[in-house]
Parts: sequence; C-alpha cells; structure tokens
Amino acid sequence: MPAGLLGKKLGMTRVFDEAGRALAVTVVQAGPCVVVQRRRTATDGYEAIQVGFGDLPLRKSNMPMTGHFKAHRSNPKRYLREFRLEADETYEEGQELTVKLFEPGQSIEVTGWSKGRGFAGGMKRHGFRGGPATHGSKVHRTPQSAGATDAARVFPGKRSPGHMGNERVTIKGLRVIEVDPERHLILIRGAIPGPRGGLVIIRPAL
Repeated sequence: MPAGLLGKKLGMTRVFDEAGRALAVTVVQAGPCVVVQRRRTATDGYEAIQVGFGDLPLRKSNMPMTGHFKAHRSNPKRYLREFRLEADETYEEGQELTVKLFEPGQSIEVTGWSKGRGFAGGMKRHGFRGGPATHGSKVHRTPQSAGATDAARVFPGKRSPGHMGNERVTIKGLRVIEVDPERHLILIRGAIPGPRGGLVIIRPAL
C-alpha cells in the first residue's frame, strides 16, 4: 500500500477540462509532510510510517511529544498519522513527502471530519417528518415516543436528538484533476468532508 499525505482543505472552485466542461473541484494544500518515524516488523510488529504535517511551535508541544520528535530528529508537528506499508517499500525518517506522490487522473480516497452541528433534534439529525402543523396539534418537531414501555428502558440504537456531525468520513473513488507541486496544491474532483481549514488524509485508491 503506497503512503498518503496529510493536508488542509482550502475550499471549492471550478476548472474546465479539454472539452470545455465545468468541473467542481476541492482545493487541498497537501503537505509538505515529513516522515517522523519508520515502524518495522522487527521492532514494532508491523510496517508503517508516521507522517507529520504542519509546524507546531515548541512552546505548544507537551513534554512527551517534544521528546518523541527530538528522538527522531524532527521539528514538532501539529498532526501525526500513520500509513501502513509493505515490507519492501523504502521510506526513511526525515524524508519529505509532497503532492508529487499523485498525478492527474489518479483515483484516490479522502478521509476528513464532517462539520460539527452541535446538539440537533430528530428532524435535522435523522430526517423525521415531525408532527402535524395544524388542527390544534401542539407537537411539531419532537420525536414523540421513546419506544416500548414494557421494557422499562430505551433500546440501543434508538434514533433521538443528540450530537450531530464531527465524524470521521471517507469518500472513495475521487479523481485527481490537477497537481501544483510549487504551491503544494492538489485539485480533487467533487466535494470532500470537513470545513475550510480542516485536516484531510489523502491516499491512493486500493
């Protein structure tokens, strides 16, 4: 499995292909990332690389993480993620990863964290249709019954109001439209999860 990149979602725009068709694309600042640690089967039990993205001031890094970066001769990074590898893949600590890992037309998958919506009711969170709007009804947006009464409890999985959004979401089958190595930008066709400035993980599609 090839390694991936960490990036920051900048927003959406549109570009035109060779046929003049308008394509909606998401612009991501991907990298540059650095290989902080190389995990090997002999010492860690699996093959992977730990990738860091985004510089972090030393004063904002806690002591355990400062020691970790110092042991691997790396500057503190804001984000750390791991990518599994095959045993024969050659990545070394300190190696820089850029958008040159990807090329236009390549199929990828993008992981992000959806926008947080806070505490939401049943109609917004689950699409409930709500109660009657007329004829004296006093119940409009409440979820009504909590379920069976003889059980004296609420069954697991009951759809009800609660925290909405801010969940890890992976979109597969996306396509790279354009790569700009000088500005570390990658244009991805379609929408990807998360708000502007949110962290995204880009991997080649399996």
